[in-house]
Amino acid sequence: MNANDTDPGSNPPPAGGEHHARSDQVEATGWAAELELLAGGSWMALSAGEVALRGASHYLAPEAVRERKERLVRERALTLSQLHGLARDHHTDSPLLHWLDEPIVARRLLGLPREVTACVFDLDSVLTTSTSVHTAAWADTLDSFLLARATRSREPFVPFDRDRDYQAFVAERPRLEGVRAFLESRGIRLEEGAADDAPDTETVHGLANRKEEALERHLARDGVAAYVGSRCYLEAAHLVGIGRAVVTSSANTTEILERAGLAHLVDRRVDADTIAAGRLASKPAPDTLIAACELLGVEPGQAADFETTPAGIAAARTAGFRTVIGIQREGPVDELHGATPDVVVSDLAQLLQHRA
Repeated sequence: MNANDTDPGSNPPPAGGEHHARSDQVEATGWAAELELLAGGSWMALSAGEVALRGASHYLAPEAVRERKERLVRERALTLSQLHGLARDHHTDSPLLHWLDEPIVARRLLGLPREVTACVFDLDSVLTTSTSVHTAAWADTLDSFLLARATRSREPFVPFDRDRDYQAFVAERPRLEGVRAFLESRGIRLEEGAADDAPDTETVHGLANRKEEALERHLARDGVAAYVGSRCYLEAAHLVGIGRAVVTSSANTTEILERAGLAHLVDRRVDADTIAAGRLASKPAPDTLIAACELLGVEPGQAADFETTPAGIAAARTAGFRTVIGIQREGPVDELHGATPDVVVSDLAQLLQHRA
């Protein structure tokens, strides 16, 4: 074999242009890998910062939480700008780089505007089936009281209306307030009594304690569940870092959330204890919703609210929420539409396909 012969088992040396092309490809591949590491590390660091801030927001003043959130937003924007610039300079790209934009994309997939960073949910009928056990407990409490009273006075027995009376007088109200409102609707006056009145005592506190006892019975017997669509929505919001708070007048919020398997998906709670401690007015006043935003460290203009009643929607509008979503699980939606929410759905799963 002379010097001009070529070994058929070997590859000829690449031409100069091809050699340079391969070198460029190797260099681009190296930069792509480097960009993957930088983008992935940035994603993890920023996500860890957001998680840490959510955990610390319980101990920080709302102003401090807002300032730190704004700092994280600026840091994310600067990181994105630098990484995109690096990708352009080296003619490469990385999927992880685009995942840094995922919170904004995910909010749209959740049916939320990009400005929304937190969600506030009414508990009953939005997240769980607890309305049914509350209604049954109120009916047990008030019907037994009304029947005994009608028997003594030999007057007609008019039972508690599980639809009209519940919505008009006890829904969205703490127990004591609900008892007072219902009694007033029937023209009945009772002494206030004391917090430790026995459940069979005919006082405002006695009836409230009777309702609590009845609710415990129904929770134990009938249970309470999360709506499947609501669980999916909470999981999705949790995964993309959307803050989540529950607002309810119930004193059994923790038990209901735990029985429904949602306790780990809720960051903050405004319940009967919060309402009493802060002397918060019930819906349609905005007090409870504003309190939820303060606990989450956001302004109402950065939050979405989820309600099942015109009173709740009115409270959200007064509070200044960026987005107000009505949930009508059954029956006509005219009443909710009349309260002018931004969207009305029958289940939160529908929002996963909705585009803001």
